[in-house]
Amino acid sequence: MHDAARQPGYAFSDATLGDLMPLFLWLDSDCLIRGAGPTLRKLLGDGVIGQDLESVFTLRRPRRSGGALRLVQAQRVSMTLRAPPGTRFKGVAVPLQGQDGALVNLSFGYAVRDAVRDHGLSATDFAATDLAIELLYLAEAKAAVMGEVTKMAARLKGAKARAEEEALTDVLTGLGNRRALEARMERYLNAGQGFALLHIDLDHFKQVNDTLGHAAGDHVLAEIAVKLRASARIGDLVARIGGDEFVVLLAGVQDLGPVQRVGERIFHEMRDPIHYHGTPCRISLSIGAVFADPTHPCAPASVLAMADRALYASKGAGRARMTLFSESGVVQEVLSVARVG
Repeated sequence: MHDAARQPGYAFSDATLGDLMPLFLWLDSDCLIRGAGPTLRKLLGDGVIGQDLESVFTLRRPRRSGGALRLVQAQRVSMTLRAPPGTRFKGVAVPLQGQDGALVNLSFGYAVRDAVRDHGLSATDFAATDLAIELLYLAEAKAAVMGEVTKMAARLKGAKARAEEEALTDVLTGLGNRRALEARMERYLNAGQGFALLHIDLDHFKQVNDTLGHAAGDHVLAEIAVKLRASARIGDLVARIGGDEFVVLLAGVQDLGPVQRVGERIFHEMRDPIHYHGTPCRISLSIGAVFADPTHPCAPASVLAMADRALYASKGAGRARMTLFSESGVVQEVLSVARVG
């Protein structure tokens, strides 16, 4: 080795050098591996001693070794293990005092996380002064904290969604409540979308509570909710807005045909009694219907008031029928249980 390349130095045992630089390589002038740090031996095995550097590593900087002097001249070196998983290293090459060889101190650089994972490394495989493991622990701790924060945010978002859903849901029947109905009506009216509204009230429902108790009444209400869902179209809102009052909101409906078809299905569903602990409860209902015309917008309360007038017209005409209210104030019976057959 050229004298200019030789530097004053110190003598270390392999063990001491390994403590300082667990990833060192001792190369002779021809780049044969004469020694290696404990972590490199763990990765490569003891059989690496005596092998040519380029039979173990693919050099990236410099592209070819050309002997130890070439590595020393390059100073900064970069290489990759030929064997899987192809771990990448970066390092610095310095000349050895009194002999033609080089000492290369390697590190994993940015690939340290992959190296730790691929080779099962721990803190004992790094120099005591190497902050790589500490930084990894910090990164993993940060990732864990961020993961928990993300999970917490998801839980809070889910809780908020559930709270909002519960605020719009009738607890007994699982249908929408009055708030849900008014919100949906506001949305349709603000968008200029017409709809039809069926206001439904059970006939003589108080008799169920009086004769069988409130538990029976709750059971009947829950079963009626099922029947109303089955009668409505997909996408229609079915809501319970009072004790025995329900509403079916038919989006986009502006003519009588769909209203009558839904009304027929409701009356048909109600033909069979609802059983409570073996006791049949025969329930009839009355319906008031109204159209909300998008060309003549009005408040949700006004729509409900018109439907309510139609409902009471059905009650006054003998119940178990559906009456339609028009904006002119005219009410017209459009369906009855007798006509459904």
